[in-house]
Amino acid sequence: MTTSAIGDASSGAPPAARGVRRWPAVRADGPALVRWALPSATIVVVLVAVWQTYVTTSGIRPQVLPSPTRILSQGWAHRDAIATNAAATLQVTIIGFTVSCIVAWTLAVAVDFSPWLRRAVVPLFVVSQTLPIIAIAPLLIIWFGFGLLPKILVIALATFFPMAIGLIEGFASADRDARALLSSMGASRWQQFRYVRLPSAMPRFFTSLRIGITYAVVGAIFAEYAGASAGLGIYMSQQKNSFRTDLVLAAVLVTAVISVLLFVLTYLIERLFIPWARVERGREEQPR
Repeated sequence: MTTSAIGDASSGAPPAARGVRRWPAVRADGPALVRWALPSATIVVVLVAVWQTYVTTSGIRPQVLPSPTRILSQGWAHRDAIATNAAATLQVTIIGFTVSCIVAWTLAVAVDFSPWLRRAVVPLFVVSQTLPIIAIAPLLIIWFGFGLLPKILVIALATFFPMAIGLIEGFASADRDARALLSSMGASRWQQFRYVRLPSAMPRFFTSLRIGITYAVVGAIFAEYAGASAGLGIYMSQQKNSFRTDLVLAAVLVTAVISVLLFVLTYLIERLFIPWARVERGREEQPR
């Protein structure tokens, strides 16, 4: 069977991917982006206004609950320290999440090609998620020191599971008729994987990628809380011990911004690697 024949048989979006429910699409054009972000932005503005009003009228001490304006002003005043620690956290997040992606892809592909490995490894994936990170992270610091390795391990432990399971289930959801067609045309197991199973798994993978990237930032912060020389986690811990609640919340705000930006970045990557998914999503969102 020729490669072109396989490509013709599997062109377009894989049938199995069309039934996958995905996150709401992030629009790239201006007006649509405003419509997409307006409801969430409205809720945030209302909550911040209520927060500011309460702090102003109640006279509560800023060590207990600082106002949003104080958080922004003090965060800007200490922007150099916050930016330096944010860069350290972002570096750890990207490295750890990259390692997690590599591990998830390697294990998921191996499991897809080996039913025995699937029965042996998938239960271990589930068990790995029952391990309390709050107890494991300090132990990793004790075993491996304050360097990069324990932080990478914490991030990988927190994020590889949704990506691996998303890929495994995505491979398994490939259209049976398409697989049967390729098999009848003499396609090898690898060719079936490449032209049917892999494209079918990509929408599920990017959904799990969005889940994993938010866990990655949280995992990095927690690993730094357990022990680090730089990063937003250790910065929050230091400011908490100094009763600078405003700077703690300023660092939390920066963490949230980083998480949102990385989350949106996954849509751009999805658009680059599987552009047909955007077309299918647009069809699903059209009124019937």
